[in-house]
Amino acid sequence: MHEAQTQVADFIAQHGLAADAGARLLDLQSELGELAKEYLKASDYGQTDFTPNTGWRDEIGDVAFSLLALAVASEVDLRAALAASLDKYQSRLADKGAAGSA
Repeated sequence: MHEAQTQVADFIAQHGLAADAGARLLDLQSELGELAKEYLKASDYGQTDFTPNTGWRDEIGDVAFSLLALAVASEVDLRAALAASLDKYQSRLADKGAAGSA
């Protein structure tokens, strides 16, 4: 398990914040929505160039925590999952010249 994932698992256990994978997935979706809102606010709803700010950084941190907590709840080693994804994208790039699945 990745160091950050262990850190989140320990924090969850220490503070009695255990939740099942479904709840963690919904929390991640909620945090992604908050991140999107920060983008809209920082870019005046797409009217100006986006410049990351403190709110953006804070929401990225919340998304990271939520993703790590989801991995903990579903017993997925994020390091191994990321390595597998990178291998998959590398193969697609080599085979098709594009990383997309379609």
